Amino acid sequence: MNATADASADLNTLTKQVDAEIISVNQRVPGGVTAWFVVALCILYTGFHVGVMNLYPLETWTYRLIHVGGGLVLGFLLYSGTSLPAAGSAQEPSLARRTYLMLLAPGAAAILVAFATAMQFWVTGQGADQAAAKTAMEWSFSLPLLGGTVWVLLVAWFFPLRDRGHIDPADALLAIAAVAVIAYIIFHAPYLRLRAGTALAKDADMYAAITGVILILELTRRLAGLALVIIASIFILYSFVGPWLPGVLQHRGYSASRFFTYVFTDQGILGPTIAISSTYIILFVTFAAFLQASRVGEYFVNFAFAAAGGARGGPAKVAVLGSGLMGMINGTSAGNVVATGSLTIPLMKRVGYRPQTAAAIEAAASSGGQIMPPIMGAGAFIMSEITAIAYRDIVIAAIIPAVLYFASVYFMVDLAAQKFGMKGLPRDQLPKFAKLARQVYLFIPIFILIGALFMGYSVIRAGTLAMIAATVVSWLTPYKMGVRSILYALEIAAKMSLQLVAVCAAAGIIVGVIALTGVGTRFSSLLLGLADHNQAIALFFAMLVAIVLGMGMPTTAAYAVAASVIAPGLVQMGIPVLTAHFFIFYFAVMSAITPPVALAAYAGAAIAQSDPMRTSVESFKMGLAAFVVPFMFFTSPALLMQGTAFEIAHVFISAAFGIYLLSSTVQGWFFGLISWPLRLVLLVAALAMIDGGWLTDGVGLAAGLLVWALQKRLVTPTTLSHGAD
Repeated sequence: MNATADASADLNTLTKQVDAEIISVNQRVPGGVTAWFVVALCILYTGFHVGVMNLYPLETWTYRLIHVGGGLVLGFLLYSGTSLPAAGSAQEPSLARRTYLMLLAPGAAAILVAFATAMQFWVTGQGADQAAAKTAMEWSFSLPLLGGTVWVLLVAWFFPLRDRGHIDPADALLAIAAVAVIAYIIFHAPYLRLRAGTALAKDADMYAAITGVILILELTRRLAGLALVIIASIFILYSFVGPWLPGVLQHRGYSASRFFTYVFTDQGILGPTIAISSTYIILFVTFAAFLQASRVGEYFVNFAFAAAGGARGGPAKVAVLGSGLMGMINGTSAGNVVATGSLTIPLMKRVGYRPQTAAAIEAAASSGGQIMPPIMGAGAFIMSEITAIAYRDIVIAAIIPAVLYFASVYFMVDLAAQKFGMKGLPRDQLPKFAKLARQVYLFIPIFILIGALFMGYSVIRAGTLAMIAATVVSWLTPYKMGVRSILYALEIAAKMSLQLVAVCAAAGIIVGVIALTGVGTRFSSLLLGLADHNQAIALFFAMLVAIVLGMGMPTTAAYAVAASVIAPGLVQMGIPVLTAHFFIFYFAVMSAITPPVALAAYAGAAIAQSDPMRTSVESFKMGLAAFVVPFMFFTSPALLMQGTAFEIAHVFISAAFGIYLLSSTVQGWFFGLISWPLRLVLLVAALAMIDGGWLTDGVGLAAGLLVWALQKRLVTPTTLSHGAD
């Protein structure tokens, strides 16, 4: 009895962790006055966005620049350039503090001079206008800003202050440099619209832009790793070495002044990725923060435990359901793994799953959250912006593919549980479904969001109504949201959005390079040539490119870059815009579980303490349906709700059966263990059912029935050979 009570208590404790703030290895947790200062900045940052979107619209450049600049400031204050020791175990700095500050002094003086000059623009109203000399303010702003930033950055790299409870002075200086950059560009925006990317650009414009790019790449490194930084750096290098490259990669090359001033406009960093980041992404991250602050995320996971925790392999099925629910409101696959995997992975291991299998299931399910309507992570909003297709239409089109994907992962889990004889958790250790059913009103914010979108409200208005609904619904629970909870939600929303801000800004650099050099158009032409105007071959190449570009990158950046490079060529070949972009989006999402660089799988492996590479291979197998579904809706547009009700129902049913057969093939279990020859027959049957035609459906159904009959010993090899006689 005590053991059961302890198990239930453990489950309750773990469930509460779902809505707890997750502290990353390089995140600071300052105390005292510094903590209050940072919290106030976070609340102001989120409140500014919500207020501008709903009450007081700002000029576009100004709003996006404040969005990027605020993200840089908070990012450098909250995240160190290196991993930090656990709280309460601060390490001694590698240099004596006085020596460290002396090393910083030259860079600090230079940054402060540039900052003072930038503030002077606003006080006096005088800056580098069109009549100013090209080298105006070279020594009072340009060189001090860039030189000081590089100096401080080098000191921060080589002599980091490893103290989780205090802000590194070097990072505080980088935050000041970010303010100087943004203040300069906002003040000069009317001029930059005319001279950026041309010979008329001033040196100060160039130095501010270079510093801004350096700061964006450094923050991206801290928050998202090196993969995106390396890719963005290669694209920047490409802008200068184009004249010496062969074939399709060749271009005339650009000066530093023209390139950097161009890339910091609405054709690059301030372009479509930041447009989405500063509106839809920040809005829905805030909505997710409101759900987290009201403990609705805990309810989602408890609901999943009550519904599926007692079934065979219960915790794995909870991972599928819970991660799907959480993934709707979580902007990153790896973040979703950390949020729900800390609960589900230990429980999966408890009922008999191998550590790498437990991590793989969670990674596959969490990645699927990015394709789960109605929110679908940030990528869906970028798709709406790029394609000019209504967000509502994208959500409707996403329903069947998402259902097929989660059905596939569920089948994988269930078949594995049958194969290894796994049980579920005891019912007395699980939340009571009857009690949770009486709290189903906690889904009201999601229903209001969906309803508002389908009633024709704008995405911003629908998201705001959903936030208000989350607050009101919380008043019916023990966790009523008052002023303190609302401010907490605004605080954690800012922290949750920082990675996406940095990633979108870095992706904007790549988008700017593609627009400036025209490499996207030439790459599309190359794709057409390689495919020889065969759409299926073109899609295969597009799949490879999307996966490679997405390796190590968050979904948002992976899709934005892949769409810029690949989509124009696919559309030019006659593939519908929605199909082409959905195809690219799916593979950008699935890059999170594709070896050798699979961020979601690696996050799960860290929790499960399993081998990362083996985990990524197994997560790839678990999510195999997502590598098939995009080809399905290419051959059967009805899967994207494009067709009559009968056509949609037909392809959905046949595809669902095909997905089950595919899962059985992978797991080697179809009403019992099956041999390799029968697995190959099932694979053929699965691919035939997935094709969507009546003839192929008949072939697939017949093959599936044959394997079933052999499994049930209704037919034997002997009777088959007699039948041949």
